[in-house]
Amino acid sequence: MTAKQTWDSHSYQRDTGFVAKYGEDVLSWLKPQSGERILDLGCGDGVLTKQIMSSDALVVGVDASESFVISARASGINAHVVDAHALEFDSEFDAVFSNAALHWMLEPEKVVEGVKRALKPGGRFVAEFGGFGNVAAVTTAMKAVGVQMDGDLSLASPWFFPTVNQYAGILTDHGFRVDDITSFYRPTVLPNGMRSWLQVMRAPFFEQYGTRADEAYEKVEAALIPTLCDNNGQWIADYVRLRFAARLM
Repeated sequence: MTAKQTWDSHSYQRDTGFVAKYGEDVLSWLKPQSGERILDLGCGDGVLTKQIMSSDALVVGVDASESFVISARASGINAHVVDAHALEFDSEFDAVFSNAALHWMLEPEKVVEGVKRALKPGGRFVAEFGGFGNVAAVTTAMKAVGVQMDGDLSLASPWFFPTVNQYAGILTDHGFRVDDITSFYRPTVLPNGMRSWLQVMRAPFFEQYGTRADEAYEKVEAALIPTLCDNNGQWIADYVRLRFAARLM
């Protein structure tokens, strides 16, 4: 059984490339400027990092996945394998940016404290990630199947999906002024279907069943058809996003 989430940059781009596409809108909140030093926290394969770099900002990307960092470096990004819970930067950046990554970081106070250390006085923190209720139907279906198949239910939902008030409180407790924060429902088309999404995002849940993994995938998909698959067979994930812009006081 493999409990740890692992990433393959090729399958991620093929099956969930929409993550970076939707993230482009968050850059309008960042407003990167020429000459600024910006940290991309959880940069992934660097698609959005490259867009930030196009503003002539000096960008450093960090991610916990070696596979992602290798891909980012191959496209010319200054990227490093770093645990976001243990950032060691000290007053180096004008801004920290993050897209679709903070919900994978289960000790948010440590992350925000590290961001605080990394920023210069007055620096800004702009991000979007999963908010309260994100993929709730998918998670419920996995947990129901986990009960049926006597699995480890914790593998169905290894994420941190806070409410607006919860995350705003974490930011203010660490010395940030929250300029804007919002949560919104964003139903998201899965171009290659629900199973491909599950294979990228939650493989550990299914791998625990060994030779019965296909059975688990089929049961989860069957449970989700009434709510997340339309009459044309198009799968749509029940995404809820939390977006904020904050500034270090």
